[in-house]
Amino acid sequence: MSLSFDPDTLPLPVGHFIGGDLLPAEPVIDILRPSDGRPQTGCPLAGADLVDRAVNTAKAALKSSNWAGLRPRERTRILQAWADLMEAEAATLAKIEALSSSRPVGQLVAGDIAVTAEQIRFFAEFADKEGSDLVPTDDRSLGMIMTEPYGVVGAIVPWNVPISTAGWKLGPALAAGNAVVLKPSEQTPFSVVHMARLAVKAGVPAGLINIVLGDGQTTGSAITGHPGIAKVSFTGSSRAGAAIAGHIAATGIKPMTLELGGKSPQIVFADADLPRAADAIAASILANAGQGCVAGTRLILQDGIAGPLVEAVAARMERVRPGPTWDETSCYSPIISEVQISRIDGIVQAAIAHGAECVIGGGRMDCAGYFYKPTILANVSPRSPALLEEIFGPVLTVQTFTEEEEALALADHPTYGLAAGVFTSDLSRAVRMSRLIQAGTIWVNRYSRSRDHILPTGGYKQSGLGKDLGREAYLANRKSKSVLIGL
Repeated sequence: MSLSFDPDTLPLPVGHFIGGDLLPAEPVIDILRPSDGRPQTGCPLAGADLVDRAVNTAKAALKSSNWAGLRPRERTRILQAWADLMEAEAATLAKIEALSSSRPVGQLVAGDIAVTAEQIRFFAEFADKEGSDLVPTDDRSLGMIMTEPYGVVGAIVPWNVPISTAGWKLGPALAAGNAVVLKPSEQTPFSVVHMARLAVKAGVPAGLINIVLGDGQTTGSAITGHPGIAKVSFTGSSRAGAAIAGHIAATGIKPMTLELGGKSPQIVFADADLPRAADAIAASILANAGQGCVAGTRLILQDGIAGPLVEAVAARMERVRPGPTWDETSCYSPIISEVQISRIDGIVQAAIAHGAECVIGGGRMDCAGYFYKPTILANVSPRSPALLEEIFGPVLTVQTFTEEEEALALADHPTYGLAAGVFTSDLSRAVRMSRLIQAGTIWVNRYSRSRDHILPTGGYKQSGLGKDLGREAYLANRKSKSVLIGL
């Protein structure tokens, strides 16, 4: 069965999803398709009243369904059925997301949706395997650490991988016994609505997942500032994360998980397997056209291998061909918007004007839509935004070093610490570098999350607070209390 589709005839679930029902709403936020720049059905805007309705619906659903009080294995069974249904309806889900996003439909089915279903199953299994603990006390008392769900979790997810990040939030929160009010990006709103509809169809009690559409200023602020939201989980830029943290502090302290931006280094030593390194480096910057918080955008090479390795990476990057996200043969993503592609190009052109060498790329592709050429910049000024700012595009900078200490100094970013890559055949060096690099995730001789759901993700410095994925994400959706009983 072909996954390619006509972008002008695809039906969309235009509305908010509250209490198990789609509430049709008038689109008020314009959306342009990044693959061709043409308008499509816009995004509705939920105000404070609708967010309040969603929160109250979530609270009522928690009580009426006794979701947190069910036998834990029953929660596991229901969530696994949801994952099964997502896989069964992957084509429909992928088409809805591909229309307005940067994700090609074929990659969504084989990658995002398949991995998200696995992640939901992974978190579902924690429901009956993580609980309260007995702790050692004297023989005249009984000490316990009890855990319980927060209640209603507020979640906000970005446009770059909507289904995947929604799975990061919904999977552990529901498995831990919570309800969720979630806002997708106004640029890619509808796939998460359909994802929630599938959850109810699979047996998740209506009202436990509520999707409200809108922007950050109105809808997002209503979520983070709502007194009925017990915890907030956000994935997005560091600037937006700082604004959310400030708003939570101003409206009522509550726990939060923030997975934010990055400017991740990839360090390659002369003893590395260079073809393998070139493959991983090129793939990391080409994935979603560099529109990922963990994109390995800073290439740091040991003297003597810079020329051959840059040439090898460039050869791989130059093979890409643009194509609309609704064509299943497309493999290279468009940039999400005209604003973003103009920002990318502005940073690149400023770097070149200040002396950077453009090895390949350096401009928009000559085609419809918002496609940018894969770009490599060498000899970039240490103060250049190309080296310091998260570009969120297919732009790779190159620096060189002689000794390990210099590589570590170059890798240490003043703002970000989300991820890093190290390529070496020396195991001792790999372990040493992994300990010393200031980042939340270190990949050695590879650069990707793949399907290792047990490994948490989250950053150092301004790259975030707390963890998504892994056991840590499940535990982050439960609060604990200490109990001491005298005997």
